[in-house]
Parts: sequence; C-alpha cells; structure tokens
Amino acid sequence: MTTLTVALLQLARPGPDPARNLALGEAACRRAGAMGADIALFPEMWSNGYSVAIPDGSDDGDVYRHPSLWDGARTSGAPRPESVWLGEPITRDSPFVIHFRELAAELEMAIALTYLERWDGPPRNTLSLIDRHGRLVLTYAKVHTCAFDLPEAGLTPGEGFEVCALDTAVGEVMTGAMICYDREFPESARALMLAGAEIVLTPNACELEINRLSQFRSRAGENMTGMAMANYAGPGWGHSVAHDGIAFADGRSRDTLVVEAGEAEGVYPAVFDLDALRDYRRREAWGDAFRRPAAYRNLTDREVRDPFVRVGPDGAPVPGRGRP
Repeated sequence: MTTLTVALLQLARPGPDPARNLALGEAACRRAGAMGADIALFPEMWSNGYSVAIPDGSDDGDVYRHPSLWDGARTSGAPRPESVWLGEPITRDSPFVIHFRELAAELEMAIALTYLERWDGPPRNTLSLIDRHGRLVLTYAKVHTCAFDLPEAGLTPGEGFEVCALDTAVGEVMTGAMICYDREFPESARALMLAGAEIVLTPNACELEINRLSQFRSRAGENMTGMAMANYAGPGWGHSVAHDGIAFADGRSRDTLVVEAGEAEGVYPAVFDLDALRDYRRREAWGDAFRRPAAYRNLTDREVRDPFVRVGPDGAPVPGRGRP
C-alpha cells in the first residue's frame, strides 16, 4: 500500500503578529514531521490569523442584498475595504515564507502555507505549497472571496485553479488547492479534478457545521479525489476533516471519511491510500468519466438573474460577475 499523510494543523487562531505566528507554525510543522507527515496543511491566512478590525457600525448584518434593497447606509463614511485587515500583507519572497521554505527542506516535508499576500491593488488570500526540497511549486489565491461583505470584499480574488506534480517520498502526487468558501462551489473541486488533481488541500476559517461538512464529502465523492481541510480550533470551529473519495469498494458503499477532528487544538494525520484511490479512479463512473460538457454551457454565463442578484458592501456587483 502506497500512502500519503496530510497533517491537518488545527490550531487556535493567533493574532496578527507574523513573528509569533511563524514560531507557532514552526512548532506545529515539527509535530507533523515527527508523525511522518508528507504534507502539513495550515488553516486559512495563518500569517495574520485571519485578523480584522471592522469599525463599529460598518456591518449591519444584511450581507446578502439585492441591489433594489440597497439604501446606501453602509457606503457613507465606510472604510477602504483593504484597510480592515490587521497584519501587513507579505510577499512570496518575504522572510516569513522563506523561513517555511527552509523548514520544509529541513524536515523533508511539504508545507501548505497560508498568508495575506501583498498584491498590485488589494491583497490576496493565498496558499503557497512548498515541496520537501523547499521549492515553491504552487501558489494559489482564493477565487471565491466572500465579496458580499467586509473583510473579504477588501481582497483581490484569484483567477483560476491549478494543479502541480508534488514530489513526495512515495513519488509524484497531483495536488491542487482551494480555500474555505471555494469548497461551497462544485466548480472549484471539479476544475481541480479536470486539471488532474488526486489530492486537494483546503485551508479554512469558519464554523464547519453539518451542511459544509456534507458539501466537502460530496466534493470528494463526485470527483473521486482525496480532500483534506484544516480549520482553526475552538468552540464552534474545529472539525478539520479529510475524505478519500472512494465511495464504493467490493461492490458496496463505504464511508469516505479518513479523519474528522473535534474542536480541540491538535495535529491530525489524514492517511490516504494512493494505490486504492488511483485504482478506483481508473475504473469507476464519476469524475470526468461520463460528463457531458456540451450540456453545461450556462455554467460560464456571466449574467446573474433573480433571485440570485447580489452586491458587495459598496453596492457594486461582486468581482467577476456583472449585473443583468
């Protein structure tokens, strides 16, 4: 059996101090390395702990507005969206990222590092996958930012989903990434499967309740893809989870769950049987086996129709889509 172990770093949310987060993150990676992990996966935006400062009164709680309901109350004196983030955005060649590249090489373990990335314009919500040699092999920015409200309205969304051939101790593993809200769109995991992903890494920063957990299970089964998600620890949070995507074996339905954490802080290893997954993908009916793309043309239509028309906190259409 050829196995791949992804360590889900379910850590308490830190503050916006990158130096402290570096030290906490290094300690977690060393624990993962001692467990024999091939990949250590951080929760979302580890560099600043997903820390924000939204002025009182800037959020009235109604974040799903139709433009006809917009009254302008939240545009009067509203802060620049990017200003709500605490902690300085960092670059891929920053000391923070370089430190984890060196750590990955030392531990001979890949690290999926997350951070608030400096960008030309508003920052991005980014994951960089560092291989066991310390090389940056994939950098992905969250495509489906929560553009309906602060703080994520103050981000530049990513533009697509990519996959890399990650060199591991058991050979190359086709690996992709999506972040938090991305997993709520079937297209995210589907695009990664079509790009060749065998394993999808998913940093997260929100409550993982039954509906989100069920969605994630579905993403694994419908794409015959291993899925691993790391969330922050704490009451109402936690539940970092992994599914192997193998829904049937020996002619019978099976549970795809590999591991699900509770709410407590910890490092949770998710062990994927790559031989079984690859054999399953070669012979079963999901993934790209029997799709009919010619029937799905409206999936790329940019027009949004009622009842799904929404606007962001400034009253403008969300990025990437236009009003009808």
